[in-house]
Amino acid sequence: MKIRNSLFFLFGLILFISCAEESLPKPKAMLRLEYPSAVQDDYNSQMYSFRYNALSKPTEAENLSLTLDYPMLKGTIFITYKEVRDNLTELLSDAQKLSYEHVVKADNITEQPFINKENKVYGMYYEVEGDAASQAQFYLTDSISHFVTGSVYFQVKPNYDSIYPAAVYLQKDIRTIMETLRWNQEEATK
Repeated sequence: MKIRNSLFFLFGLILFISCAEESLPKPKAMLRLEYPSAVQDDYNSQMYSFRYNALSKPTEAENLSLTLDYPMLKGTIFITYKEVRDNLTELLSDAQKLSYEHVVKADNITEQPFINKENKVYGMYYEVEGDAASQAQFYLTDSISHFVTGSVYFQVKPNYDSIYPAAVYLQKDIRTIMETLRWNQEEATK
């Protein structure tokens, strides 16, 4: 009788355990971050003007430099202006060197030339992939009087997978800045 009771108990235990729901692994998913559509506004300085995302907070510096702060993204686009005075080669070299300082942490740096002959705006856009401090940089010049550099930085430790959506959003804003930049003609003729 003991053996029979033990067999019933063992059979009941196996039946109870086997009837539990089968656990399935959860499918892989990506975090979906949605940022508001860019609202364009005009920025004008003594030397240049362009369209920028009005969702950012612009702050001007005395030396015609500008920061576009994006609190929601914890990111900033820094824009610096320099006058060209027989130092174009040095300015170009510094801008290119600054972009390639991120090569240690970057997985890839893509260069994309920018040419707008009609408005005399020439430059280069650098897209940086990987855990680098800056995800995008650019420079623009008229090759005679004006030189502008810009870069994106985030206020968090660079983890490319985490900041990728915000980096793409700011890269689009940089492209808008580059495409709409115009030199102030009064100052350019001086």
